Amino acid sequence: MPCCHWSVLFDVLYLRLVISNLQSCRSFLSFSFLSSLFCLFAGCVLVVSVIEQLAMFHNCTAKEAIERLCNYLPEILNLQGICYLVAELYGPELIKLLKYKMNADVVCRSIKLCKQNAGQPFCHLYPPPKRSVKLELYNRKKDVCNLNALNCKQKYFKYGQFQKAFSRIKGTCVLCTLRGYHWRGRDCNEGKAIVYPDPKDGIPYEKKFCKESKGIILLGDSAGAHFHIPPEWMTAAQMSLKSFSNLPVALTNELDWPHFSGTTGFLNSTIGGWTDSLYLRLRRRNRCNHRDFQNISKNVCNSNYCMRMVFDINIATYLFFIFFSLARNQRFDNPAIVIYASIGNDVCNGRPDTVAHMTTPNQMHSNVMQTLQYLNSQLPKGSHVILTGLVDGRFLWDQLHSRYHPLGQLNKDITYEQMYSFLSCLQISPCNGWMSSNETLRNLTSERALQLSNVLKEIARSEMFANFDIFYMDFPLGKIVDEWHKLGGESWQLIEPADGFHPSQITSALGARIIWQKALSEWPHVLGKENPFNKQIEDVFKDQGGH
Repeated sequence: MPCCHWSVLFDVLYLRLVISNLQSCRSFLSFSFLSSLFCLFAGCVLVVSVIEQLAMFHNCTAKEAIERLCNYLPEILNLQGICYLVAELYGPELIKLLKYKMNADVVCRSIKLCKQNAGQPFCHLYPPPKRSVKLELYNRKKDVCNLNALNCKQKYFKYGQFQKAFSRIKGTCVLCTLRGYHWRGRDCNEGKAIVYPDPKDGIPYEKKFCKESKGIILLGDSAGAHFHIPPEWMTAAQMSLKSFSNLPVALTNELDWPHFSGTTGFLNSTIGGWTDSLYLRLRRRNRCNHRDFQNISKNVCNSNYCMRMVFDINIATYLFFIFFSLARNQRFDNPAIVIYASIGNDVCNGRPDTVAHMTTPNQMHSNVMQTLQYLNSQLPKGSHVILTGLVDGRFLWDQLHSRYHPLGQLNKDITYEQMYSFLSCLQISPCNGWMSSNETLRNLTSERALQLSNVLKEIARSEMFANFDIFYMDFPLGKIVDEWHKLGGESWQLIEPADGFHPSQITSALGARIIWQKALSEWPHVLGKENPFNKQIEDVFKDQGGH
């Protein structure tokens, strides 16, 4: 047996360690979020389905489809190399299974990336085989080889030597992702917090041009962070080198696109629709607001905790994330407009007993008040806080359940109803309450969402704080739908196609315009007056160094 290069051996061992840990994490976690997530997205049902469809669409073998998929991936972050490594570990077995027309559910269990524990239902995206899965696998077992991850064959080297996953970062915007300036505006000096530009005549530009400027801060969830999985990543007919070119940025941004979001977006959208944001409108109104934005949003965060679906973390941890991420100096900085927008996660979770894990009105009041009290200790006087109500998520099922998911468009075989059921069975649904065929459960979820929105409304009506005034607004879904219909669009286009849950780019842009118009008509002092020195600022600073 030829000797393995140490870097290759390290990658094999590391990958096997990751896989092993993910498979066994059910015993570590309170439920099987990570192991199911790996099964579904990182190595199994999705990928096997895509390989099947690539082979069908391009009329090629499964082996050629695997190579095609790996070649689509960028070399940045060694994504292409990792793909070939996974192909080495599981490809031969996968190819043989696909040869016998076994669907992705059965294939994933055969190669032991998906596990069905005692008492768990058989989770399937496709119709289950007529015979039991165990019998199906037994009948094919003699034809399927079990790979040894450390069996380094000579053919391994045709894919080159693999480096560690983050060794190739050339071409990746490290400063903009990884919670960099895609999330918050760059300072003129990133190394020191209290540094401000000085003019040549000695009179501070702040005094010359910026008598009333305000930044914008978003405290939100995955909708605020603008979670998005490009549908072309799972649509065989649309896959290409170009479609995966943004994968490194997406991964290092946690699959979020805050730079296109409706609150802090500032770049032209490359994921469909267009970019419109409260920040861009504030900047046009007053050029002194340039780069003064912070998107402090986190996937699966709500009023009570952050990432409960991964670890049992209490309110203190979520507040720690918020508190020490918020950058506002009461002495030196201008006031800020804070948008509090956790629009769904207080009622959304992937638990089988989903209602029992929803935030209660009393918990909501306590959590929000604790956050507001901290904001009062940090924000400069004259700031503003806008509390946004929860969305009525029954819209999701009503618009999508009978439509085909991107993964089912080629063969017309997977609807959103099937995808919702699959995610729920694996206990990784973003929202069991709304992504459900159970109408009673959907209604209960919306009733709780309305109760929590009323808590926010009452806080805005009755509470007062020294350093900011406080307002409430409903999530403007109805107005967004009306506006989109006027533009000739259809309601389902307002939902992210890949996950069938998050607001789309179109929704974010239309929402920004509607929220701005409401603030302008009802709370104009929140936005401040238009800066009469905007022209002089442009003359002196041009585009102010961009973003």
